[in-house]
Amino acid sequence: MDDTFSPYFVRGMHIVADGVMLVELEPRGSAVVWEPGAHIDVTVGDGTTRQFSVCGGQSGSLTIAVRHEATGSGGSSWIHDVLRPGWTVQIRGPRNHFVLEDSGRYLFVAGGIGITPLLPMLEKAAADGAAWELLYFGRTLATMPFRERLAGYGDRVRLLPADAPGRPPLADLLSPVEPGTLVYTCGPARLMDGVREVLEARGLGDDLRQEYFSAPATDEEAETGAFTVRLATSGRELRVDADRTLLDVLTGEAGADILRDCEEGICGTCETRVVSGTVEHRDHVLTRTEKEAGDCMMVCVSRASGLLVLDL
Repeated sequence: MDDTFSPYFVRGMHIVADGVMLVELEPRGSAVVWEPGAHIDVTVGDGTTRQFSVCGGQSGSLTIAVRHEATGSGGSSWIHDVLRPGWTVQIRGPRNHFVLEDSGRYLFVAGGIGITPLLPMLEKAAADGAAWELLYFGRTLATMPFRERLAGYGDRVRLLPADAPGRPPLADLLSPVEPGTLVYTCGPARLMDGVREVLEARGLGDDLRQEYFSAPATDEEAETGAFTVRLATSGRELRVDADRTLLDVLTGEAGADILRDCEEGICGTCETRVVSGTVEHRDHVLTRTEKEAGDCMMVCVSRASGLLVLDL
């Protein structure tokens, strides 16, 4: 992964929904290339970085939409309350772990600010002549950005604010999904988990592609034990203690060159091929079938039982 940050000029900022700021960013150097699903890392006021999906851009610029999270870690508050047009910010990327795959049919399911990575996707699907629909959930219409931008698509877009009477259950909304339709979702974990449960119950889990903004909370901690990892190319074996991640051991002790990004099992950056061993999958990227195959894993969060052999 390229860890280089580059300066971007803040060309404009404006409100696009209640609590949502659109930020236009122009690279100081050459124009950047990005594809639907891409995200960038933005350095905020305290020197840390926050990830934001690219929702558009023209003439070499990028746009992101940032919801003001008053109870968050401070990045969105800094963008809303401190950042101003004319400033320069440091940005890394774009990078893409949520790629729009080729298909003749798509269903996009967005929740709130989760519309941001999906918006360029449906625009590309429309340009390519694919069949597609969007289910767009939100608290109220006023909190749902880009409604005007979506209006031109007519009945392909279904707005589903929580305060509207008679909103159908999620299972009913997903019942028309046919096998072979790729389903892309982004939004709150509750919505994402609900979509996954409905599709997996219908045997369509492998057609689902999801991007989480943060790792979903779980009711109980998974048991964590020590195990041994062997590097197939050298035969070297390393112990992964219960209080360490496999990623830390591989990069720290073995010096393995493994890309890392979220370190929460939600981006897919650190995917590594498994030669043999029983993997304890704890990511939110692989489908159930992919996990059952056991031939790859996300080494930032997943673990193993006994001896694990990796293609490293």
